[in-house]
Amino acid sequence: MLLVRQQELWWALLCVAAIAWVFRMVRPVERRALRVTWVIVALSVVALAAVSQLRVHPMLATTAMGVAVVLWGLASIHLLATVVFRGALPALGLSVPRIAHDLTFTGFAIAWGFLWLRLSGVDPSQLFTTSAVITAVLAFSMQDTLGNVLGGVTLQLDNSLRVGDWVRLDDVSGRVTDVHWRFTAIETRNRELVMVPNSWLMKNRFTVMRGSVDTPFAWRRAVQFNIESGADPEKVIWALEHAVLDAEIPHVLTVPPPNAILSDVASGYCRYTLRYWLGDPRFDDPGDSSVRVHALAALARAGVRPGVPQEEHLMIKENDNWRAAAGQRDFDRRLEAIRRTELFAQLPAQEQQMLAGHLIHAPFAAGDIITRQGAVAHWLYLIIRGEAKVLVDGPDGRLPVATLHDGDIFGEMGMLTGEARSATVIAGTAVDCYRLDKEGFAQVLQQRPEIAKDMTAIVEARNAQRSVLLARTGQPAGNHGDLLGRILSFFSQRN
Repeated sequence: MLLVRQQELWWALLCVAAIAWVFRMVRPVERRALRVTWVIVALSVVALAAVSQLRVHPMLATTAMGVAVVLWGLASIHLLATVVFRGALPALGLSVPRIAHDLTFTGFAIAWGFLWLRLSGVDPSQLFTTSAVITAVLAFSMQDTLGNVLGGVTLQLDNSLRVGDWVRLDDVSGRVTDVHWRFTAIETRNRELVMVPNSWLMKNRFTVMRGSVDTPFAWRRAVQFNIESGADPEKVIWALEHAVLDAEIPHVLTVPPPNAILSDVASGYCRYTLRYWLGDPRFDDPGDSSVRVHALAALARAGVRPGVPQEEHLMIKENDNWRAAAGQRDFDRRLEAIRRTELFAQLPAQEQQMLAGHLIHAPFAAGDIITRQGAVAHWLYLIIRGEAKVLVDGPDGRLPVATLHDGDIFGEMGMLTGEARSATVIAGTAVDCYRLDKEGFAQVLQQRPEIAKDMTAIVEARNAQRSVLLARTGQPAGNHGDLLGRILSFFSQRN
């Protein structure tokens, strides 16, 4: 009985080999697809030959015969799938991805295995119930592979990706050549074959350039031109559009018609964008180049010249004369600030110039606290531009007392007597001011001690006005008696 089955299997393997050979002769390009068939047939022949050598061991001979039968079934299934998917369907003009061939072979191979087990007297369901843990472990370890397989199947079922489609993902652009069970193959214009895992395609965004059923493929492209700013926009737009309409450019469509717009106005030129439609995505760069060539020729015929960006650079040679002039301008601004200040306006010109030489530029942003009540600082501020608010801390919180503007000063008591700040000054706007410290004023006072009397009279008048403002808010005015003596005493101290 074993000999009869063995002879029948020899004839069956011979039939498979003969069909595979005929298919190879008919379609030589598919010889690589038949390699799996030839390998399985060879293994089946080896197993079948071993049956004759193992007749003295019936159990081993039966096992070898079973292996040969299983391998013959797998070879037959693979050959059938190859003939259908690699021969019959392409002959009918149908392009089927590789994953369909692989999944068909896998499905029928599993079915053939179950059938062989049942014919051998083994219930396949018992294998699943006794190996549930092993199945779970295998499924977990192969989750990436299963994700790629399911991703490839899903992409084919929902028709989102087909062989022959032109796709773009990240920096890769090319044509889909095949969809395998693990990856999708994309061939770029540089003949690079990029393998993209199917699971990645399921999780990320990619672009497919494909025509619909009712309309042919059309992909809108855009090329830009810099044109001289004096050119008539209508004339430029007309020339750009007719550069495509009045020319026969390979793979460039005239329906839908091209469209040109003025997209930007820059320094020295205007930027125009010509948008046209391409009929084949494989020629995107050549199409852009051809459109540019025809557009430049059309612009030249229309007398329109390209635009060139223009820039102006100011170069200053900083020599000694330039630095001296800049320093003089800065000194004049500080001297003007001194002359506009009530406290120093009556001083002789020589002393005003001396004070101007000691001014320090001190800008503040809106919201900055310039001085804080209770702080000790031996300098005053001259406001050149801006607005500052004077606030006094009281039992009910911080109260506004006055608002300072251009030409006002504050902090003079701290500079003249060393007293702590009697109020908080906050910049209401951006404030530009100068600062004068005790050391700068001391030089003037040493040369002209009588200036202290004049300064005392001015400060006492300002203190009287401040006392009135403080009285309105219920704040004590403070004791400013013998102001001249305190000034002289403060400046007689060692700096």
